[in-house]
Amino acid sequence: MVMPRIKDRKTLAAAGAEIEEGRRPTVVSAPAAASPELLDRPCRRTFTAQDKLRILGEVDRAAGVPGAVGAIVRREGLYSSALSDWRRQRAAGAFEALSPAKRGPKTAEPNPLAVELALSRRDNLRLKLRLERAEAIIEIQKKVAVLLGLPASSDDES
Repeated sequence: MVMPRIKDRKTLAAAGAEIEEGRRPTVVSAPAAASPELLDRPCRRTFTAQDKLRILGEVDRAAGVPGAVGAIVRREGLYSSALSDWRRQRAAGAFEALSPAKRGPKTAEPNPLAVELALSRRDNLRLKLRLERAEAIIEIQKKVAVLLGLPASSDDES
């Protein structure tokens, strides 16, 4: 690697090079970062829907006290425009949409006529069983009448 020629010692020192008499300047590497956990760029703070609603609730409760809203904004590190945006979102119902939803398959709304239909089917089945019993009893009565030699009634043609 070829170093550019720098004639001034101050410039060399500012560039991070050390000079020894009669030798070429050696480049000293930059010191390692203080903490490898630090990010290169700072991240923007984000607030959850619960945090936003909590802060808005505090601001709404402190609205009548002079200087209380400013204290909350300073404590949270916010601008008043963020509160305005959050109020607009709350009025539009955006925070309710962010609330956690119940997982799993969705349950259908019960049909209001389903109960009536179930009752009707149960009554229909009960009446069918009653009719079958009544027909069986009538058949037995006919056979008993034939065995006893009683005359058959004229209104029953079957």
